[in-house]
Amino acid sequence: MMRTLIFTIILVPWMPSLAARTGYMEAVKPKKDIVAIPEVNTIGDSETRPAASPELPTCLLCVCLTGSVYCEEVSPEMTAVPSLPRETAYLYARYNKITKITNKDFAVVSTLRRIDLTGNLISEIDDGAFSKLSLLEELNLSENKLVKLPMLPVKLLSLNANSNLLKTKGVKSNSFKKLTKLAYLYLGNNELEAIPNLPESLRIVHLNNNKITTITDETFCHGNNTQYIRTNMEEVRLDGNPLILANHPNSFVCLRALPIGQYH
Repeated sequence: MMRTLIFTIILVPWMPSLAARTGYMEAVKPKKDIVAIPEVNTIGDSETRPAASPELPTCLLCVCLTGSVYCEEVSPEMTAVPSLPRETAYLYARYNKITKITNKDFAVVSTLRRIDLTGNLISEIDDGAFSKLSLLEELNLSENKLVKLPMLPVKLLSLNANSNLLKTKGVKSNSFKKLTKLAYLYLGNNELEAIPNLPESLRIVHLNNNKITTITDETFCHGNNTQYIRTNMEEVRLDGNPLILANHPNSFVCLRALPIGQYH
């Protein structure tokens, strides 16, 4: 009897304690599972995914390296200039379906040094689209549908606008006058009928396959100064124009070499 009493005294308090601890463990276990589930975010769950930075969509669509963005032959088709990270220095957006460049496209990317938009469908560029790009040195707009050129940054070293639809009225005679560092100018395969004023800094100029019919003694040289030599000019192309060089014997006397290519 004494043993039964002692056992009861010991067991009765212990059982509630055991039940309480068992209940606690059972209560805790599902809480661990519940906490783990919300942490798993799926790609399609926009409510649980952290907010993306402004640069993220472009850098998912294109390839972004330090200072460079590559958006070449993007699928689905790219029809406008994408938003760029602010530190972008080099943009390659070749062979897409971009149709227009607006004043907003490069407004906040003042670090750009090179833009290559070869092989798009660009037919229009707002006149101030490149006005804030004070560091821009290389601009490639070849193989597009441009009929005129916009205002160009004054520090530009190279402009390639080959294979467009450029007409004389779309390239003002003084378009390049303020570009005192321009060394490479490519305007071949267009519809130009006249040659614009060319800055002294030019080393290479291609005007082949246009509709140029005549030039003057002032086009490349200073007609009233027979001592003048255009020292920087290394290469001139005028082939593929309805131009007879023999009719302009004094137009190239200041050059170190005659225009290259085949002529009539």
